[in-house]
Amino acid sequence: MLSRVADNLYWMSRYLERAEHTARVMDVQMNLMLEQDREEEGGRWSRVLACLGQHETKAGADVFGAAQDYALKQMLEAIASARDNARQVREQISSEMWEELNRLFHESKRMIGPEFWTTQPHDLLHAITDGSYMFQGITDSTMIHGEGWQFIQVGRFMERAQATARLIDSHFAVFFQDGRETYTAAEHMEWIGLLRSCTAFEAYCKVYTADLRPERIAEFLLMNSDFPHSTRFAAEGIRGSLACIHDVAANRKTDRLTKLAGRLASALSYTPLDEVMADVHGFTVAIRKLCAQIHTGMYQAYITYQIDTALGA
Repeated sequence: MLSRVADNLYWMSRYLERAEHTARVMDVQMNLMLEQDREEEGGRWSRVLACLGQHETKAGADVFGAAQDYALKQMLEAIASARDNARQVREQISSEMWEELNRLFHESKRMIGPEFWTTQPHDLLHAITDGSYMFQGITDSTMIHGEGWQFIQVGRFMERAQATARLIDSHFAVFFQDGRETYTAAEHMEWIGLLRSCTAFEAYCKVYTADLRPERIAEFLLMNSDFPHSTRFAAEGIRGSLACIHDVAANRKTDRLTKLAGRLASALSYTPLDEVMADVHGFTVAIRKLCAQIHTGMYQAYITYQIDTALGA
């Protein structure tokens, strides 16, 4: 596969996953505003900005407005970038994939006017999440599950692993206190909000019942092997897809990349929970750094490789 094609498919998937994650987090947090005192609003939206990758706001700024503006810009730019990447490889994807992504692009543009974003924001957020789910289903149903499809999976799971780790980090930094047994009603809603931000509340309850404990939430979102939005599930998806790509392009030097993917999956499979809980921030940062190293390694092996590497020299 041409490196240009692999790059476009990878980023098409990453950008759409980013748009979906942003929309889901904003939808959950805007609903939680109904359970919140007005004086606590600034802290909520500062956390939202941090978990979406924006750590700085101007002193005295309207944090809620800043979060809305940043999220809207990130979602629309991500959808436009996903569409642009798809447009450059239309011969590699199905017509149904292109039509759905193009529809989502135009639908989201139509809904950004003041009458929608200020009065009916959930309509736009649901349109983005539903469109992303639709695109993923169409992709799995209409595209050959070959090398190109595997690059799409790597992009999706790479973005998901990093976004989930960052979300957990920002939440636990505020609400988790080691040894604490009880939480207020407002804090209880925040833990539910964290699970809902990962589409995980019902799935968590099936595993642990409705007994919300921070260590169980961390274990489920980071280390559950069966839940699609857990970091471990994403890590296994990255490792499996990279292994399939390696099998197709076995002449390239990808041993280091394979080992990095295995190290990421192993960290999420075998690190004891008490070790994770002793330093949630350090653990999630380490996971994100490993993801960044895998991204760099993948680029070196498949996207920006030198000609001697391609020839197996």
